[in-house]
Amino acid sequence: MSKRDYYEILGVSKSASQDEIKKAYRQQALKYHPDKNPGDKDAENKFKEAAEAYEILGNQDKRARYDRYGHAGVGGASGNGFSGGGMTMEDIFENFGDIFGSAFGGSFGGFSSFGGFGGSSRQRSRRVNKGSNLRVKVSLDLKEIAHGVTKKIKVNKYVTCKPCDGSGAANSSGFSTCTTCNGSGQVIKVTSTFLGQMQTAAVCPACGGDGKIITNKCTSCHGEGIVKDTEVISLDIPAGVAEGMQLSVNGKGNAPRRGGVNGDLIVLIHEEKDPDLIRDGNDLIYGLYLTFAEAALGAPVEIPTVDGIVKIKIEPGTQPGKILRLRGKGLPEVNGYGRGDLLVNINVWIPKTLTKEEQKIVEQLSKSTNFTPNPDASDKNFFEKMKNFFE
Repeated sequence: MSKRDYYEILGVSKSASQDEIKKAYRQQALKYHPDKNPGDKDAENKFKEAAEAYEILGNQDKRARYDRYGHAGVGGASGNGFSGGGMTMEDIFENFGDIFGSAFGGSFGGFSSFGGFGGSSRQRSRRVNKGSNLRVKVSLDLKEIAHGVTKKIKVNKYVTCKPCDGSGAANSSGFSTCTTCNGSGQVIKVTSTFLGQMQTAAVCPACGGDGKIITNKCTSCHGEGIVKDTEVISLDIPAGVAEGMQLSVNGKGNAPRRGGVNGDLIVLIHEEKDPDLIRDGNDLIYGLYLTFAEAALGAPVEIPTVDGIVKIKIEPGTQPGKILRLRGKGLPEVNGYGRGDLLVNINVWIPKTLTKEEQKIVEQLSKSTNFTPNPDASDKNFFEKMKNFFE
């Protein structure tokens, strides 16, 4: 199922400023916040949807790619292994919590910093570790772009240590409870303001949010929970992608230290230069060179396309600069419908040097009225002379 337009989700126009987008997201976030809509699955989905929209539109680079390529430009092509969404509630609070302001996340007068709206007992779960993202460049030729392609690439990355299963400890008893946070993974800080006491929580600096300290480290990863390894990843790249487009593969980046979720693999598309065809959006351009005889007398010619060679008939009297359009022989629209055309630009090759005999023939032919520009001129003797000359 195709995704909704991000501008539509936030209720702003495509010309909206960054401040307007931020304001619109805050309104959506406050409206559908889970604390305000307990147990409402639809509101929770809209809350996540708004966060995904703001993640793209709130970033000028991502917004530019989205404006140009749509969801595919930011990893939103559905059904091909790429995804621009998949944000968890923890991701949203971690990345955008400051936008909600004091309406959520802070506390006054003794209310829990994790509640909001009357001190709800729902607590934010402990921050989830996420591994770093990886970036790779994939080169594609026009044929691969035209039809889509599956690419297998080898990536050097951090993976979960198998002997300790990512825990970093040599065995299950290789931990002790963190004395700084008493195993909660968080430390509470209380500050006094003119509005009363404000209570905030932060990741425990001693254990990094784990709630426990490793006392007996794994000898394979030395307590990190991750090791360097190589993985072969299969990428299903959709048809119609373009130079500079970025696609994201969820969970194929680096593994995090001592548990959590993997980062993402960011795939940068590089378009290889084609020896025959030039890309112009979804259209392709081919420069066809004809001899004077072919242009004057007409001839069958072969044209290279992304689907193979096609044969077309050049009509007699074809002029240099004429454009022939082969409909549907261009590139498909990425993540959509329709296909561009192949534009054949006619050029006539004029010999740079002639023999004395050829010069005499051309001088003789130049006296013919057919050498004077006249679209309606027709002289069968002229065509026969030209045919004999060039053959």
